[in-house]
Amino acid sequence: MAKKPAAAKPRRIVKLPNVWLLTKKATLTLWEHKRLFVAITLIYGLLNLVLVQGLASGTDVGSLKDQLSSVFTGNFGAIASSLSIFAVLVGSSGNGSSQTAGAYQLFIALITSLAIIWALRQVLLGNKLRARDAYYRGMYPLVPFILVLLIVGLQLIPLIVGSSLYSIVISNGIAVYFVEKLMWAVAFGLLGLLSAYMLSSSLFALYIVTLPDMTPMKALRSARELVRHRRWTVLRKVLCLPVILLVAAALIMVPIIIVLTPLAQWIFFLLTMFSLAAVHAYMYTLYRELLNE
Repeated sequence: MAKKPAAAKPRRIVKLPNVWLLTKKATLTLWEHKRLFVAITLIYGLLNLVLVQGLASGTDVGSLKDQLSSVFTGNFGAIASSLSIFAVLVGSSGNGSSQTAGAYQLFIALITSLAIIWALRQVLLGNKLRARDAYYRGMYPLVPFILVLLIVGLQLIPLIVGSSLYSIVISNGIAVYFVEKLMWAVAFGLLGLLSAYMLSSSLFALYIVTLPDMTPMKALRSARELVRHRRWTVLRKVLCLPVILLVAAALIMVPIIIVLTPLAQWIFFLLTMFSLAAVHAYMYTLYRELLNE
């Protein structure tokens, strides 16, 4: 009699580290190789200055601070006005002066992302490299990376549609009563959850597709397998990332706005540039933890 095929071993699910440990590991990686990632960030910032923003400052922090000084008074007036200015800086960041500048900004972010991902993979393997190596040698998966990014963009459609419908309904007074507004808010929330559910795996395909001989569809399938049975756990850790970045940036920028007002715009620009490396370091750390099973 033919032997029955052995049953497949159940997939071992490893508990993921909490957000604090993920942030600590990502920060240590960047700190241990700070020269490399600072150099990559400076190249990224220089390209943005030359091709996107120019040397003109977008927000006059000093003037804005003077205007808010009469609004916020008392012991915490300086802190409140600085937080308001920080919010303005965050809201105006990433706004290109034209469509051409926006296209340049997107392309620069793409190639820098590839450079950072390649650099992270190499330094965690113990290899020594320079910033130019990351830009030269990390570009080979550009087309597969863009194709996966297009899939990610398509998965954002439910969120965009829900946001647009909710904005139209509320601003035009179509939903008047509380129950109507609640129903539209629930519909918006469900569409947002649909996008979040799909993105919880596809975001990691951006890192998988940079591996040698990897196709976009294979990367997407591998990413789905990677987060199986723990999508919502992974999603919670991903959603914590923008909160961490905003809190860290506020802790840095508020004292600078108070004490070093003329330099605040430029320091914020450098923080914005470095945030790309911070995002990829955190996400790549989470990706590696998902592989540890």
